[in-house]
Amino acid sequence: MDAIILPAADSTTCHPLTVHRSISEVPVANTTLLKAQIAALATAGFEHVHRADGDDIDPHTAPDGRSRLALVSNVWLAPVDLRRLRRGEVTTLIDPTDESTVASVSGVAEADLVVAHMSDESFRLHYPWEFLRLNALLLADIETDIQGELHPAAHVDGVLQLGAGSRVLPGVYIEGNVVIGKNCKIGPNCYLRGPTCIGDDCHVGQAVEIKASIIMSNSSVAHLSYFGDSIVGEHSNVGAGSITANLRHDGSNNRSFVGDSLVDTGRRKLGAIIGDHVHLGINTSLYPGRKIWPHGITVPGQLVNHDIVTDPREYE
Repeated sequence: MDAIILPAADSTTCHPLTVHRSISEVPVANTTLLKAQIAALATAGFEHVHRADGDDIDPHTAPDGRSRLALVSNVWLAPVDLRRLRRGEVTTLIDPTDESTVASVSGVAEADLVVAHMSDESFRLHYPWEFLRLNALLLADIETDIQGELHPAAHVDGVLQLGAGSRVLPGVYIEGNVVIGKNCKIGPNCYLRGPTCIGDDCHVGQAVEIKASIIMSNSSVAHLSYFGDSIVGEHSNVGAGSITANLRHDGSNNRSFVGDSLVDTGRRKLGAIIGDHVHLGINTSLYPGRKIWPHGITVPGQLVNHDIVTDPREYE
């Protein structure tokens, strides 16, 4: 059986990460959602995986008449659900939150249709913070791979993947599962707590702590900052002394605006979601669950207690 990944009907709820990229191309665990889905499908035994970007591929019929799995691009199916589909134990998976179809197998006689809810281990990526959940899943089983330079005075208490050309300088403490891309400079004297991924050509510097976060390629968190349970987009710069708050004083779940609706994120800890090409002034302080759209800026000492939404037309 082969598979096809269909575009999501609406990715605006994942803004600011999807302002100028499809949800399939959002970086997570130093890959993309699409590549992670393809790898998971291959592991589950699907022979070919296609992406439907237009009308050139029939989502229902494979070229040789075999059955085909159609999977929406904003869903992460756990191995147990992929195996159920591959073996024919289930032919249609439904998201129990809204009863929508997230995966279906074509070429099955009506009498053989088996409809079921996806398991609790599978989930839709409705909102940007759900990429943090996927990041943790993808980093859970990584193995040590050191291709860059790890200084003897750095300490790793966990599993590290370090890309070629990257340097981890003295005084760096890495705890848990962490992936660092190519040509990065990490340290000196910073603290990385997994599950965290740092993309290519990044700088994480003196007295910075990064915890359970995604830092995308070509971004810098260079001085005296804390980013926890957060996402920083590509080509962004975090000014010295910038701090994310990730925990409410009352201990309840963090909430975040999506459009005009205040959404319960289901996360007790959630920092900031920052888009691409954002520049934070020194000593920026961010409330939990706040988002900054691409090309947004803050001034020194700014308190971010509401989302900063830029108009995409300003930088098209």
